[in-house]
Amino acid sequence: MNKKEIYYKALDAVNNRIEKYQKEMDMIKESMDANDIKTDYDEDNRGKLLGDFEKNASYLDDSRQMKETLSEIDLDHYSETVNFGSVVETDKNLYYVAVPIGELNMDDGSTVYAISTDAPVYQGLKGKKAGESYTFNDQEFKIVALH
Repeated sequence: MNKKEIYYKALDAVNNRIEKYQKEMDMIKESMDANDIKTDYDEDNRGKLLGDFEKNASYLDDSRQMKETLSEIDLDHYSETVNFGSVVETDKNLYYVAVPIGELNMDDGSTVYAISTDAPVYQGLKGKKAGESYTFNDQEFKIVALH
């Protein structure tokens, strides 16, 4: 498993989110500006637009924070125990302990689950070594390898 490939796939996913939320905010701003020109615009519509703008601003801020968190990962560091930046291969799934993006579809067809250190599944993985097992959602998993 190529840790750098996973990192760049996660970074691409975060950058795509940043671009998406920025575009959405730009469109909402344009719409709000267009409503200001009209004299009979609907105040409820403007309130909805403002709410959507704030929601997207929050998502954008979260995505930028994810990008900053990713930048803290040392791609050449290897640890014998599961921690921030680890790629964890279990008998059932692959996890990347970094940011909470969810599914990353790799070019080779495999799926990696990008999770944060706040994720419940990470609590079971934290500090474990290859060969050890952990339980999550009443299922037992075995750690096959760490990358």
